[in-house]
Amino acid sequence: MSDAFGRAPRGGWAPLVSELHVEDLERSLAFWCGLLGFTVAYRRPAERFVYLERPEGGQIMLCQRNGRWETGLLEPPFGRGAMFQIYVSDLGAIEDRIAAQGCPIHTGPREVWRRTGDTESGQREIFVQDPDGYLLMIAANIGTRVPAA
Repeated sequence: MSDAFGRAPRGGWAPLVSELHVEDLERSLAFWCGLLGFTVAYRRPAERFVYLERPEGGQIMLCQRNGRWETGLLEPPFGRGAMFQIYVSDLGAIEDRIAAQGCPIHTGPREVWRRTGDTESGQREIFVQDPDGYLLMIAANIGTRVPAA
């Protein structure tokens, strides 16, 4: 069997995967793969659809707009009211690629600690928008600690 269209994700199927409608699939692939480090697991060229994954297990689908699944007016920036969190092992490498391409950072970089039960979980994070305006929080875990009083 040909591998021209790809294969199932290496880490298996995530139980929840978002599909983002994009204006220009090639432009989006340059961002998601070139800057954020996703790879194409498989594609359906006739549908202008790709299924992407990251080594840490993150998965997302991109489909060039065709009107089929749009339930209302869709105008830029897309994704208003939604933010997608992507956890990575090397945030610095992604920041370097983003800076080299002149892609603006919406917020950050910053270090935050959030209460998670009886501990605090820390992460370093940046917020960027993809070419269609979807807001992405890209973060790397930096550990846990006992909460300050």
